[in-house]
Amino acid sequence: MAKNKKIVVATSGASGVGLAQKFIHNLPEGYECHVIVTDHAQTVNIKEDAGVTLHENGDIAASIASGSFGVDMMAVIPASMNTLAKISHGIADNLLTRAASVMIKERKTLLLAPRELPFSPIDLENMHKLSMIGVVIAPPVLGYYSGIETLEQMEDFLIGKWYDQLGIEHGLFRRWS
Repeated sequence: MAKNKKIVVATSGASGVGLAQKFIHNLPEGYECHVIVTDHAQTVNIKEDAGVTLHENGDIAASIASGSFGVDMMAVIPASMNTLAKISHGIADNLLTRAASVMIKERKTLLLAPRELPFSPIDLENMHKLSMIGVVIAPPVLGYYSGIETLEQMEDFLIGKWYDQLGIEHGLFRRWS
């Protein structure tokens, strides 16, 4: 029997938390989803149910704070510049940044979806540093191909691109042929 893959989905900052909700909602079967919502992202409405476990950001002793728990991948959607900077500099002062630190040390896939516009030179330097050690930097950049006609299709496109980076199979958008 194949084991479920473990994924952590975290939100930091309030801008774009709807994408995190949709990301979680669209996960295919076979994923054990652990969710961290920061204080600034409390507008997200994610319910704990089968396959979804909610964690308090202040619970540094949660299962996902340990490499031995065996998380396979993590996505931070959206990633505030504060959170991105902390991860870039190894500051693990809450569950989100600790779980990200674990992903880096365990050489597991970590995806950050930064939400600022424009990026400051400091933001770009932090993203470059993380990218050079294998962290996937994937801001929600709009795509104008694949026959996208609605906001919902654009969201599906963004989530599908993030799934692609994490190796999660999906049919959220029409691929280039």
